Amino acid sequence: MAVRASRKGTGPTRCPSCSAPTLTQWVGDTAAVRVTADLAPLTPTQQTELRTPNRLIWCLLNGEHRPPRLRWIHAWHPADCPHPHVTDHQCPPAEPTTLF
Repeated sequence: MAVRASRKGTGPTRCPSCSAPTLTQWVGDTAAVRVTADLAPLTPTQQTELRTPNRLIWCLLNGEHRPPRLRWIHAWHPADCPHPHVTDHQCPPAEPTTLF
C-alpha cells in the first residue's frame, strides 16, 4: 500500500538557487496553493511595499511543539497578530557574467 505524502510539507530548507532560508508548504484545505516563502519576518511597512497581486504575505505560525505552518492573511486577520509575517520567495537577480 502506498503512503500518501503529507500536505503540510516539510520543515525549513534552503533555496537551491540563492541559498536563502525558505519554507515550502501547501496552504489551504479545499483549493490548496503550493507556497515557497522566505523566513525573514517583515515589518508592516515592508509588507505594504512587497505585497503585489502575484506576491502575497503569509502568517507564519510557530509553536514550541509543532512545526512551522503558513496561514492565509484574510481581511479578518487580527491587526495585532503575534506571529511573524513573511512573503513569497523570489530569488534576487543574478549578477551578469561574461563568457570570456
